[in-house]
Amino acid sequence: MKKYNQKIKLGIIFITSLFVLNACSDDYLDDTKIYAEDSESYFNSESDYYNALVGAYDPLQSTFINVLMGEIASNNTLAGGESATDVPGYQQIDDMTHTPINDQLQNLWSWMYGGVNRAAYIIEFQDKVDFSGKAIYIAEARFLRAYYNFELVKWFGDIPIKPEGRFVLGDEKTIARSPKSEVYQLIEEDLKFAIANLSYTAVQIGRATKGSAQALLGKVYLFQNKFDEASVVLENVIQNGPYVLENDYNKIFEFSGENGSGSVFEVQYTDVEGAGFTCLQCSEGNVAVGYQGVRGYQGDLFTSGFSFNVPTQEMVDQFEAGDNRKDVAILDIDAWATSTGASYTTGFEHTGFFNRKYIPRKRSVNAAGDLNLTNPNNYRAIRYADVLLMAAEAFNRMTTPNDGKARTYLNMVRIRAFGNSSNNIASSGQALTDAIYHERRVELVGEGHHLSLIHI
Repeated sequence: MKKYNQKIKLGIIFITSLFVLNACSDDYLDDTKIYAEDSESYFNSESDYYNALVGAYDPLQSTFINVLMGEIASNNTLAGGESATDVPGYQQIDDMTHTPINDQLQNLWSWMYGGVNRAAYIIEFQDKVDFSGKAIYIAEARFLRAYYNFELVKWFGDIPIKPEGRFVLGDEKTIARSPKSEVYQLIEEDLKFAIANLSYTAVQIGRATKGSAQALLGKVYLFQNKFDEASVVLENVIQNGPYVLENDYNKIFEFSGENGSGSVFEVQYTDVEGAGFTCLQCSEGNVAVGYQGVRGYQGDLFTSGFSFNVPTQEMVDQFEAGDNRKDVAILDIDAWATSTGASYTTGFEHTGFFNRKYIPRKRSVNAAGDLNLTNPNNYRAIRYADVLLMAAEAFNRMTTPNDGKARTYLNMVRIRAFGNSSNNIASSGQALTDAIYHERRVELVGEGHHLSLIHI
């Protein structure tokens, strides 16, 4: 099994990315220039806080790179692409040959710190003006800071943090990387605040809720092997949250399934193009979708892409007979072409399989911009099925295991997958742990979480 646990040396990267280049119009500090030019005189009204919060949500769209690399860094997929030199950073991550000079890792670092700093602006000036409902804005800002910091600590381990607010020019010379334990402590504090001040109903579609903060806190606990704490917070989501598993698994990853009953937190995308391939984070579309499309595709339902992140035969073989998720998660392009008459070309490391959850669907003939950059497919960042499987792991691995409850949550996911209870798991102990890990892999394949699984 591949493991991605390397810590990147980030001296120059910290300087060049944290304080943000002005290379494109949607750059993170440039995008907030309405107050970045004189931030101390901003935050004078509720609308100021709202606009800043919108800016803090925006970098979530850049997490397409985290999702894509989360699969490539695991044993689920190969990098693919056109050739062995197509996007070298992805190829190096796949082969575990990367060095501190890796454009994709630097982008991930830069874009996530852009998110941290935008959320930190709001947190730093949280006491400047009072208005009804301000606690919700601050809670969402702290959720977002936790979300971005969690992405950073997953990939890089020890990272610089600044609990009191934003990073400013000169901090790169004085703020060292904090130990992971301190990073996780800050993340936990931010999420606990968010939980205490948010409700299960989002103020607007796509914004954080109590449930999304609880679910993320549960995952943060699991990363630290805090299984007792994870079991409590995840059980709270299950018992008190509004979430249910969608009956139709086929629908979850289609446009009609966005923000469904099993969506705990979802990154919203639209079909607005930014500055093209010179500035991928400027796109409001899900760039990863175009990257994962079938190369040279012509046919029904889908459109073409760049054939990155191709599932391996070993991954496909993880699906058991009768598992209805297989055809939703994996596109067998040879079988599809035979049955539909579609045609395609092949790229580097062609396996015959594609990540069907996130490959480009046909859209209106009037769709604007580069179709590979403007796919409006939302990313289902936290699904209820993930919450159930995290809870199953927590109850199975807590100080005094509750394998009965672990099996209940595991089998809820499997009953939906098979359409019956004939495939329920009855094991306990380590065998149950292994079954939960297997279930995570087949339920969440293609969603960027297998890196998470192999990291802890």
